Amino acid sequence: MNIALPSLDDTASTEIEDGGAHPLFADAPRSVSFNKLRKRLLRQVRQAIEDFGMLNGQKRWLIGLSGGKDSYGLLALLLDLKWRGLLPVELIACNLDQGQPNFPKHILPDYLAGIGVAHRIEYRDTYSIVKEKVPEGATYCSLCSRLRRGNLYRIAREEGCDALVLGHHREDILETFFMNFFHGGRLAGMPAKLLNDEGDLMVLRPLAYAAEDDLAKFAAAMQFPIIPCDLCGSQDGLQRNAMKAMLADIEKRMPGRKDTMLRALSHVNPSHLLDPKLFDFAGLTAQERMTDDR
Repeated sequence: MNIALPSLDDTASTEIEDGGAHPLFADAPRSVSFNKLRKRLLRQVRQAIEDFGMLNGQKRWLIGLSGGKDSYGLLALLLDLKWRGLLPVELIACNLDQGQPNFPKHILPDYLAGIGVAHRIEYRDTYSIVKEKVPEGATYCSLCSRLRRGNLYRIAREEGCDALVLGHHREDILETFFMNFFHGGRLAGMPAKLLNDEGDLMVLRPLAYAAEDDLAKFAAAMQFPIIPCDLCGSQDGLQRNAMKAMLADIEKRMPGRKDTMLRALSHVNPSHLLDPKLFDFAGLTAQERMTDDR
């Protein structure tokens, strides 16, 4: 059964305008522009949680924290909603140290301890596995992601969590859709809520409606200690980068198209596609027309 919660406007508007929020925001800017940005992101997270039933029986969430702007933003927004009484689940942050070169091991545990967040730092050298298995010049992202996800599932189970929560945003979803469209020959994106193959954990993406530009501005204003990815971030010619550039060009030429594309993924008409497994075209027949004298 999905939980009905108070609206963000009912509980948070005045606090946001006055600058009050989770203690994490104590040093955040007091500007009108930042408060509008923060309120917009909070509203989008709340909307995604409600639209996709993310609180349907959930009690404890494992928040995947990579050290990038998106996962920092996700954690901050969820902490703020929980502080306001709008997120009745336990939160534990987790960073998987994958053994990447020059990874600053102290930043995340120091940051999480400093803001008083329950957390777990796990070391698994998947970097060496990826370097060994992936041919020179090929992209690392797919194998790296699978290894990371498998370890996060394990950690979620060990920590008694019923959901793994990730920081994928609007652009991640659209880029994945077009990668599948152009390279995979299928219509598939990145769902906001997914049951894992074993059927015991939910994968949740509360930032599904949030724009990457907004998250970048939010991270800069909050001065999160960003950790760059030295593994795949240094590779050129990734398919995802090509999709990102294409979407940026479309948005520049026709502002607002990204939001339109995201809405399109929520309004699917199976009878206007070409998949006979999704719609019974074979069984579709015309009805005999009735005449006045019959």
